[in-house]
Amino acid sequence: MIQTRSNAMTVDVEDYFQVAAFENQVKFSDWGKKYEVRVEQNTDRLLALFDEHQTKATFFMLGWVAEHCPQLVKRIVEQGHELASHGYAHQRANTQSPEIFREDVYRAKSFLEDTTGIAVHGYRAPSFSVNPDNEWVFEILADVGFTFSSSTYPVKRDLYGAPDWPRLKYRRPEGIVEIPLPTNTSTGFKLPIGGGGFFRLYPYKMSQWLISQFMEQTNQPFCFYFHPWEIDDKQPRMAGIPLKSRFRHYLNLNRMESRLEQLLTDFKWDTVSHAYQLNG
Repeated sequence: MIQTRSNAMTVDVEDYFQVAAFENQVKFSDWGKKYEVRVEQNTDRLLALFDEHQTKATFFMLGWVAEHCPQLVKRIVEQGHELASHGYAHQRANTQSPEIFREDVYRAKSFLEDTTGIAVHGYRAPSFSVNPDNEWVFEILADVGFTFSSSTYPVKRDLYGAPDWPRLKYRRPEGIVEIPLPTNTSTGFKLPIGGGGFFRLYPYKMSQWLISQFMEQTNQPFCFYFHPWEIDDKQPRMAGIPLKSRFRHYLNLNRMESRLEQLLTDFKWDTVSHAYQLNG
């Protein structure tokens, strides 16, 4: 074990055909019909892996997945993990009106709570799609009953980014505790290091060093994220997608699970609420 302080392990529970990179090729009406649903079996693999490494995580569950796999939602909670919301239809928050956003998050939160009988406190926007243009998101989250969010990435990317916003956990004026995805600033610009595709892109030793450096320099937990489809190199390949999207999505899928196992060994992980000592 390299570090003894707990970090936050988070999983965005969505399937391979629901990602933002494929939103122009995949119709919402085809979800679960034209495309094979693989998220339940992949998430069960993660539950087994976390159990093996005595790790608890926060699962940001997509509402559509929860409705189609309600027993999976129950297993996540029964095994002691934290259940949070990823919205309902994986529509980026910066493409929604306030009215549509409220309906989306309320629907997902209500189903998760009705299915498990527990309160859901956390939310993560699809593709970290909260920025200065839609700060009203936080007011709606507070009004609906959320207490924390992990919806911002203080970098500049094509689909997301709020580069001028705080890098570390802070409390919003609306009362929501926001936990941005981690970045490295030692090179003079903000390098995204929170997980996902960048974890598959960087050599593992580089990720290991970046996580350790972040913890030492900030004295804060590290918030790591990834998706169940990232350990599934047998997933069906999408046809007709742009080269950039193909590269981002399929890069090193066959290496992800072994890297994740090493990550679970090298660092101590827990839920968002425990790692950041949040009160419900």
